Amino acid sequence: MTFNDLNLNKPLLNALEDLGLSTPTTIQAKAFAVIMAGKDVCGLAQTGTGKTFAYLLPCLRQYQFAKKKTPQLLIIVPTRELVVQVVEQIEKLSKYMSLVAVGVYGGVNLKPQAAQVMEGADVLVGTPGRLNDLLLLGAFKGQSIKKLVIDEFDEMLNLGFRAQLKNIFDALPDRRQNLLFSATLTEEVSDLIDNYFPELVRIEAAPMGTPLSNIDQSRYSVPNFYSKMNLLRLLLLNNPEMNKVLVFTSTKSLADRIFESLDEEWSLKVKVIHSNKSQPARFAAVNAFQAGECRVLIATDVIARGLDVSEVSHVFNFDMPDTAENYIHRIGRTGRVDKKGISISFVTPKEMELLAATEELMSFAIPELPLPEDLVLSEQLLPEEQPQINMKTIMVKTTQKKNVGAAFHEKSDKNKKVNVKRDYVAEKKKKYGKQWENRKKKN
Repeated sequence: MTFNDLNLNKPLLNALEDLGLSTPTTIQAKAFAVIMAGKDVCGLAQTGTGKTFAYLLPCLRQYQFAKKKTPQLLIIVPTRELVVQVVEQIEKLSKYMSLVAVGVYGGVNLKPQAAQVMEGADVLVGTPGRLNDLLLLGAFKGQSIKKLVIDEFDEMLNLGFRAQLKNIFDALPDRRQNLLFSATLTEEVSDLIDNYFPELVRIEAAPMGTPLSNIDQSRYSVPNFYSKMNLLRLLLLNNPEMNKVLVFTSTKSLADRIFESLDEEWSLKVKVIHSNKSQPARFAAVNAFQAGECRVLIATDVIARGLDVSEVSHVFNFDMPDTAENYIHRIGRTGRVDKKGISISFVTPKEMELLAATEELMSFAIPELPLPEDLVLSEQLLPEEQPQINMKTIMVKTTQKKNVGAAFHEKSDKNKKVNVKRDYVAEKKKKYGKQWENRKKKN
């Protein structure tokens, strides 16, 4: 099948030809007819298989020009980076169409984005928090929305955006088409989706949790953080083919710790990105990595969602993610669109349970590689790696004295204060006698 076999118009076909694309991926081919039929869709496909085009192509095919520039298509994504990437994809596909796409996200001034939306937009792409801000401000009203797309919807619900999403849903018309796309789907999220969208048609390009077959996965058993750092340095130094490397961690503090350690050796060739970084710094890091100006980009799991960087040679899981689904999203940053990719995981004894859950989800055992002979295994431990000493709390039983009165005792006589009326004249007479009387007469 080629794109010519789909019911695409000439502007879209010309745009795809300019991009050098002729054959749709499995999820693109399966989803197209169902979305064109107007049905609500839940699309599941491995990361890197073209999910963005899977919903954009039919949505743009059904786009109808309107003089009043109010959004017809609303696309909600979890991160700022994904907002920018989706807008870029829309601009590429709508090259021969009269269409305006606007992206909005937090971390920057609200007013310029609100003004941009009010000027007019056919497609609005945004994060839940910023879209909710625009609704409260009145810059975005939502009555004209015909199609709602939620990309990486499982992460959106896990990140605690449910309240904002509910506010957005309430502002949209009841008669609309709902399109949900992700690489994974947990049971909890599946139950929530059934409550919001009970008539979804589920489309799977492959069994859920199946990683791309063109990603070579392997792992090392490493005892602690500093040994992991030694191994990462050794692999980077000895393998020049590791020229575009993503290093994933579960926490922001760990990402900063790795960056500080590597930055001492490769000052301008390492970048770090996570939610605590400013928006300009995040975009600058991704752009530098995309352009090949830095060799290593260290990122957290949230950034793994939808981060579309071409030709990533290797993905390192510096630690195993807390959920098995995040592993699928991590390694999907390499081996994109039928290209070969390599994923390497560092696993400590404490992370073996997380490894087992990941392997169960994929129905695949990740091969273990022997540690390099020249690797130095460190005995130094981070504070959180130190053995935890659980001290037994000893409860001391206090005895209560019985028949004990209040803490009070009588004062001695000399300390007792008694108010006495004094006869001042009689006291002077007694003390000075006639002298005091004579003195008084003289005065």
